Order: sequence, then C-alpha cells, then structure tokens
Amino acid sequence: MARPNLSEEKRAKFLPVIARRFAERGYRRTTTAELAEACDVQETILYRLWPSKKEMFLAAIESVYQLSARIWEEVLDRPGRGGSGAERLLEYESRHLGEFGLYRIIFAGLSETDDPEIQAALRRMFQSFHEEIGGRIGEHRRRRGSRSTVDIEQAAWAFVGLGLLANLSRDVELFGEKQRRSLIAGVGRLLLEGRLS
Repeated sequence: MARPNLSEEKRAKFLPVIARRFAERGYRRTTTAELAEACDVQETILYRLWPSKKEMFLAAIESVYQLSARIWEEVLDRPGRGGSGAERLLEYESRHLGEFGLYRIIFAGLSETDDPEIQAALRRMFQSFHEEIGGRIGEHRRRRGSRSTVDIEQAAWAFVGLGLLANLSRDVELFGEKQRRSLIAGVGRLLLEGRLS
C-alpha cells in the first residue's frame, strides 16, 4: 500500500486558512509570518510546502474554484431535488454566493495582474468557472429542448460576470441581501433559459 503524501495532506489542511487570510487582508498586506501564525506553524513549514508567498497566493486563487466545485458536486448529489443541475446550482447560489468571502482573493488578485503568474492563475480560475457553468447550461437546454437567442458561451461568461457583480455588491453595499438574491435568481434564470431578447 502506498504511503500517504504528507506534504499534500498539510497543503490541504493549511490552504483554507491561508486563503481566508488572503481574502481578509489582500495579497500585499498579508505576510508569511501572519500566514504561519494563522496556521499555527513556523514559517519554515509553509516554505517547505510552497516555495514563496506568491505560490501560496496562486494556490489560494485556485482554491476559490476548487471549493465551489466541491460544493456544487455536493448540491448535485443531494437526493430529492428536482430540476436540472443548472437550476439546482442557480437556486443554491442565489442563497449562498459569496458567503465564505473567498471572492476577495479574486479582487486582491485583480490588483496584481501585472504579474504574469497571478494573471494566468486568475485566467485559469475564470475559465474553469466558465467551462463548468457552460456545461450545466448546455445540459439544461438540451433537457428542455430549449431554443435560445443567447449563445451558451456568452451566457456562461454572463453568469461569471453576474457572480462578480453580486460579490462586489456585498462589499460596497450596493444591494441588500434580498435584492442580491433576487438579482442572481432572476438574471440567472434569463441566462439559463437564454431568452434575453
């Protein structure tokens, strides 16, 4: 039997803590000493797992999508729920989008796009969201035999933008909770069905 990879286990243990700290303080204001303290380890332990603070941040960016993908899988695996996968995810996100606050990692990363590695990590993350959402939209429309005026690719990117707006609205208090939920559910339904015109 193969031995478990202890480094991977430690990364999995520390990454949510690191991601939360980057979400709270941003990339530049967060020090590796603070990250180590939050993880309750010495900095050297973190440097054995990631070669630099930037590598920790890149892992945190990737974790934003990975967490969403795990949650979505759990939502879709729950018994007794009707509707397509896309409808179930839309219903879930209209109630829970941004509740972990990790979207702030994205905003922190956007201020660092002059760094090609951070820019590439953000691009991969957005493309992962786009691909997953596009697949769910396509599945939904095929199930419904839907004729849409909105291309699946465009609808998927619009969903990504809707999520960013909804999360941004939380931080700048642009909308109240009820209005944000209504926005996600209403616009999301239009995009899902593809009937905007």
